[in-house]
Amino acid sequence: MTTLKLVAVSAGLSVPSSTRLLADRLTEAVRGSLAGSGREVEVRVVELRELAVPIANHLVTGFPSPELGEAIEAVTEADALIAVTPVFTASYSGLFKSFFDLVDPDALTGKPVLVGATGGTARHSLVLEHALRPLFVYLRAVVAPTAVYAASEDWGGSGDPMTDTLPVRIERAGRQLAALMEAAGERRRADEVPVLSFPS
Repeated sequence: MTTLKLVAVSAGLSVPSSTRLLADRLTEAVRGSLAGSGREVEVRVVELRELAVPIANHLVTGFPSPELGEAIEAVTEADALIAVTPVFTASYSGLFKSFFDLVDPDALTGKPVLVGATGGTARHSLVLEHALRPLFVYLRAVVAPTAVYAASEDWGGSGDPMTDTLPVRIERAGRQLAALMEAAGERRRADEVPVLSFPS
């Protein structure tokens, strides 16, 4: 049984970063769900903060640095993607969008993606549905039904009383992405089965 490749893209700017923390929690939820079904997963985290200058240079020159090229390749070749951004001006960050502008438009076709975002207040939670989900749907990715937003009050507390707690949402989203990864793997294996021809 092949090892699945999971790449988490974090667009957090600070150290430590709540965006990276959410990406790590989501990654562990997916890994735990896959482990429950006996699947091994190889995780790679792409920190966009460390690639900010190479991303800007690539946008104006058209040529990626080796480090940025490796990150883009990791995203392209992954079996699934977790994409998490802080909210700036009611949308994803410019760094986050700039990175995905550099990924081949066809590279995410059919790829399972789990989206998440962080912000100071729950009022920004609709960024998941009006910005992040449309972006990845446009790229023809398969976006997990549960997207996870973490406001400041969600960490260590109950969060919004009208929604599930953050850990519950993370676990549900992790299970959904794991299921999408396994389903995609099954489809690939079915496609690899040779068609046998028999004499008439």
